[in-house]
Amino acid sequence: MKTFINAQDIGPLEKAMAEAFEIKNDRYKYQHLGKNKTLMMIFFNNSLRTRLSTQKAAMNLGMNVIVLDVNAGAWKLETERGVIMDGDKSEHLLEAIPVMGCYCDIIGVRSFAGLTDREYDYAETVLQQFIKYSGRPVFAMETATVHPLQAFADLITIEEYKKVERPKVVLTWAPHCRALPQAVPNSFAQWMNAADVDFVITHPEGYELDPEFIGNARVEYDQRKAFEGADFIYAKNWSNPGVTNLADYGKITSKDMSWTVDTEHMSWTNNGKFMHCLPVRRNLIVTDDVIESPNSIVIPEAANREISCSVVLKRILETL
Repeated sequence: MKTFINAQDIGPLEKAMAEAFEIKNDRYKYQHLGKNKTLMMIFFNNSLRTRLSTQKAAMNLGMNVIVLDVNAGAWKLETERGVIMDGDKSEHLLEAIPVMGCYCDIIGVRSFAGLTDREYDYAETVLQQFIKYSGRPVFAMETATVHPLQAFADLITIEEYKKVERPKVVLTWAPHCRALPQAVPNSFAQWMNAADVDFVITHPEGYELDPEFIGNARVEYDQRKAFEGADFIYAKNWSNPGVTNLADYGKITSKDMSWTVDTEHMSWTNNGKFMHCLPVRRNLIVTDDVIESPNSIVIPEAANREISCSVVLKRILETL
């Protein structure tokens, strides 16, 4: 595996899941693979779980780790071609990327959507430059459109907590005070479509995700109807994807607080488990009583980020 961006990059899910639980039982089993190998983690945006879990996974595999926060201590980077660089950006990504590649064996990139130019974001312009010019295997640590390490961890968590063979999993939009990317819901939808679950997406009209990610999911605009009989509720805000109206891309076109997941919402489910990628805005996305309830599995879900990343890094190391 030379790149890890989408669900199909991991190959057969059954094999990947078996590997995940093998690693969870013995996190240091493949330590020999990373000896004298270096991971470079490049952050254009803030991170807590991704930074910590990816670094821990790399250390479990015996790797050296370099962390570069582009916005703290590095030269400001220009990402566009053809610009006259007479502003505050001192270095172009086209020189910086191959230089970074000189110092490592694998590169992880975290670069969020700008939410102003849908074509630029959905082309994964920054990530694709790393793939093209670094000369190294590249994996996504959340990009403009996807967050596969999170979605893989979500699937591991569902597998651990499911009580029926084919659980009903609901991805629900929830209100937020800021415009957020679609990366997490996109990847969650993609991975749930690849898994053996009954998958439903619910959101206000006009918030439709890109058809590429919706796949075979059932879209239900009535949140209560979507929640009925659900085994897992995955709450996440996303800004308008601009699918039905390009001019709305990246905007907040609804702040409907009736979509906040509270105790009444969870009562509609089949004693469902509550999930969220974190960080979460309490009493916007979810009420205190729900996220603190015994049915909240957000902490085990976050812990599984170490496991999902371990599988990905192991797969990449095996190709070096």
